Amino acid sequence: MHHPIEDYVVDDKALDRAAAMLRGAERVAVLTGAGVSAESGVPTFRGTDGLWEGHHVEEVATPFAFERDPKLVWRFYNARRAGLRTVHPNPGHFALAALENRLGTERFALVTQNVDGLHKAAGSKHVLELHGNLARVRCTGCPKIEDRGTEPLDDLPHCSACGHLLRPDIVWFHEALPEGTWAAAEDAARRCQCFVVIGTSAIVYPAAGLIEVAEEYGARIIEINLATTDASHSMDLGLYGPSGQILPRLVERLGS
Repeated sequence: MHHPIEDYVVDDKALDRAAAMLRGAERVAVLTGAGVSAESGVPTFRGTDGLWEGHHVEEVATPFAFERDPKLVWRFYNARRAGLRTVHPNPGHFALAALENRLGTERFALVTQNVDGLHKAAGSKHVLELHGNLARVRCTGCPKIEDRGTEPLDDLPHCSACGHLLRPDIVWFHEALPEGTWAAAEDAARRCQCFVVIGTSAIVYPAAGLIEVAEEYGARIIEINLATTDASHSMDLGLYGPSGQILPRLVERLGS
């Protein structure tokens, strides 16, 4: 059974232990999930019944759905892109950027399952986006990839270079993760001495497998989440509560 946040109070001793783990690491890697973005109010686009416009999200976000009804898929993603116009990085995002600044980019890697771009907006530089980015589009007919921000797109946007249909630069269900990004994420998990898992259920693979990689190569693992997860047994330390509150306190303890 996973315990809710009310069962936990993050005390100073736990934060001091986590800070000591970070301080003692030559390299640090971080894995973030939807919980970090949820604290910024990023909408999930699922109703109380788990559906979006009567569709399971898992059925909309697939290459098969795009082939069958690209206008429906683009309607879903244009709604998600529009939702980003009103959200901003929260203190947790800024704390991770501060941690990177303290360590130096060559000693830090931030692996994220999120597609909202909020880590980069907060100032993080070494960000590995496993599932793509909502702001980017890529052509189905040529290699062109471009960042379109949150600007409104047509119902069926087309490539300015070749005229073919554009698609979101998102990794859909049934698609492989980008090879280079995944290789870099695995390398970061192997080489770090401290691996921090934040705001993720740790059940979505292959991303959750990075925890096992870090553990296998001897890293100390810290979990920061609203509740315990299926991976909590692998953690050396758990800090349970909102990451937007915990991360600034943790980074502050590292000093200048």
